[in-house]
Amino acid sequence: MRMNHLDVHVPDVQRTVAVLVTHFGFRQEFARDGLIVLRDEADFELVVSQPVAGFGTSDQVSLGTSTYHIGFMLESADAVDKMYANLQSSDVELNRPPKAIRGGWLFYCMLPGRIQIEIGFRGTPL
Repeated sequence: MRMNHLDVHVPDVQRTVAVLVTHFGFRQEFARDGLIVLRDEADFELVVSQPVAGFGTSDQVSLGTSTYHIGFMLESADAVDKMYANLQSSDVELNRPPKAIRGGWLFYCMLPGRIQIEIGFRGTPL
């Protein structure tokens, strides 16, 4: 079995997608009715959509909290530092610069829609 996709609910789909395409290497596959499907270089599908009534109609903004995070691993600690520098002028909330955490070099940030992202490097180069 292989995980096929992840669907995140956000109040402003376009704003969240803009950051994912610009800074995280996703490309847009298609869009329809408040939903945009993105794909990355590993063929992972990330769906960004407005809250759906059948799934509880909530998102992390309306909940006022972050209930999960998505992790991206980079090839080196230097790549993590570069990503942090690139995100400083973007539509992303940055709390702290990269630091050593649990045997890795990483930082967390918040995308529009309160999608928490971990960006890091652990141990061996990818």
